[in-house]
Amino acid sequence: MNGAVLLLIGAVVFAVAYRWYGRYLERLFGVDASRPTPAHSRPDGVDYVPARRPVLFGHHFASIAGAGPIVGPVAAAYLGWGPVALWILFGAVFIGAVHDFAALFLSVRHEGKTIGTVIEDYLGAPGRISFLLFCWVALVLVVAVFGILVAKTFVATPAVATASLLFIAIAPVFGFLVYRRGLSILLGSILFVPLVFGFIWLGTQAPIDLVAIGIAGDAAAAEQQWLGVLLVYIAAASVLPVWLLLQPRDYLNSYLLYAMIAAGFLGILVAVPEFRMPAFVGWAAEAPSGSVGHLFPILYVTVACGACSGFHALVSSGTTAKQLNTERDIKPIGFGSMLVEGLVALMALTSVAILTRENYAGMLRDGTAISAFAAGLASFTVRLGLSETVGTAFFALTISAFMLTTLDTATRLTRFTWQELFVPAAARSEDRLSGWRRFLGHPFTATAIAVAGAGTLAFSGSAWQIWPVFGASNQLLAALSLLVVTLVLVRRRVNFWVTLIPMIFMSAITVWALVQLLGRNARADGSPLLLIATAALLVLALGLAVTSVWSLRKPAHA
Repeated sequence: MNGAVLLLIGAVVFAVAYRWYGRYLERLFGVDASRPTPAHSRPDGVDYVPARRPVLFGHHFASIAGAGPIVGPVAAAYLGWGPVALWILFGAVFIGAVHDFAALFLSVRHEGKTIGTVIEDYLGAPGRISFLLFCWVALVLVVAVFGILVAKTFVATPAVATASLLFIAIAPVFGFLVYRRGLSILLGSILFVPLVFGFIWLGTQAPIDLVAIGIAGDAAAAEQQWLGVLLVYIAAASVLPVWLLLQPRDYLNSYLLYAMIAAGFLGILVAVPEFRMPAFVGWAAEAPSGSVGHLFPILYVTVACGACSGFHALVSSGTTAKQLNTERDIKPIGFGSMLVEGLVALMALTSVAILTRENYAGMLRDGTAISAFAAGLASFTVRLGLSETVGTAFFALTISAFMLTTLDTATRLTRFTWQELFVPAAARSEDRLSGWRRFLGHPFTATAIAVAGAGTLAFSGSAWQIWPVFGASNQLLAALSLLVVTLVLVRRRVNFWVTLIPMIFMSAITVWALVQLLGRNARADGSPLLLIATAALLVLALGLAVTSVWSLRKPAHA
């Protein structure tokens, strides 16, 4: 097998799925292009702002992608490229894309509220509160860990810091000209997209190295200082109008990802790289770290974003649903983005499947999944005339820039989740509340609490202690979201199997993975926090199973 064949198979499968299965889901859910979306029915100029399809696709795709579809497949490749490829192909189509589509649709039909609020209609207030609390804690962890990752990247590759700060600086200018001065998207793109690529080159010429310029004494101090800057930035990004920063920055950054996908796709087709990794190594295999991983369930919680991710439901029902211009955009944005992410995951798998198991293990021990991906794609694009050194730098810079996108989007989602904890589903706005609910539900309060929590974890380093269970908790979020969708379809008396089967599968895999983690943590001399977090997630997963059976036994109604 070679990478070109695998990539072409993936492209055909995803194209057919988008054309036929995506259209079936539109009919099943009842997508209605004439129905006003929340962005039009309750615009506020801050969160509820209608966005044109290219802009919103850029924001959504950049937010859900980040480094996820790269790190997961690369990290799971030691289990054999065959199972990873099959899970990406089938998981992205029948679970991930359906999950993202449904989450976006339900949120749009519930005034742009998150899946947590939708849950209240089916599982009551306790279910809603439990789910929102779980989401909030998971998102705080995401913000903390990605804050650390971005800060480390800025120190290790100062060129990324320069490019990222310049991206942030021009985004408000682009947003102001497009949304307040009527500049067309086409003309704006012609003017600003070349600047984005120019900033990457400028970053390599004028890197912001805090140690070299004397602001920080060493790399550890520089990481702490960058982390402080990032926390201030995400706090501002959380409350600023989406048209001023989030939409334009993600839209412009998305061109970097498009360029990376195009270059990588063409490079693989031209290079036709042969796979040297085995397609299947058995039901268990030794990981580069020396531990033993089992195909079931480790594969499914490791690949995550490349096939299905609960974080996508939070993006779909958090920021994207509030900006959707028409329900006609649900399929290309909700369903289509996941399929494109699946294609990226196949490219990531190809970038390391060309290595021997020994070279693969050595590369991951000496570097990271992102560096392995960048080096692999750069070796392909040499055939396109791009030097391997420049190619490696470009791919690494592109992925690093998108980690920042995930960071600021996750912060805004954390704010939304906190607000919905204190704003009852019946209330359209926190402005109608009074007293402590109004204070705690205010955007500034919600942002301050989220940033304070994430900052505390990030500066203390505690975030890393519970990161090993995040893969399982991410898939548990997906199972919870699919549960809600299944309940909706059951009560509508339509085909609910399209979400029930994926929900059962994701629930079983999550419980299995959590049981393994719990046993491993109980035997090891690890952190008590890790053991407690794993046990709590396992209890929640079991509660999900019981709730699923009980809810599905209730009489369905239209």
